[in-house]
Amino acid sequence: MPTISRFFGIVVAMYYRDHAPPHFHARYGSARAVIAIDPPALLHGELPPRALGLAIEWARARRAALLEDWERAARGEPLAPVPPLD
Repeated sequence: MPTISRFFGIVVAMYYRDHAPPHFHARYGSARAVIAIDPPALLHGELPPRALGLAIEWARARRAALLEDWERAARGEPLAPVPPLD
């Protein structure tokens, strides 16, 4: 599972040829979550409230880049890094 971004201790990755809806995987310490891209929302798992809020804020700000990476992953192509949250 390629890591596409890291910020504030949150590690974000996507699987190749993963199931719909478009989403990413977020890890913060031992906590794990799957977050939808459009609209950003927790699909399953859990993160501490602050980390979840940051991940959703990041997804809103980086929606286009995340959807582009989702399409790349669906085609089995290398993923592009997505800028971290500022």
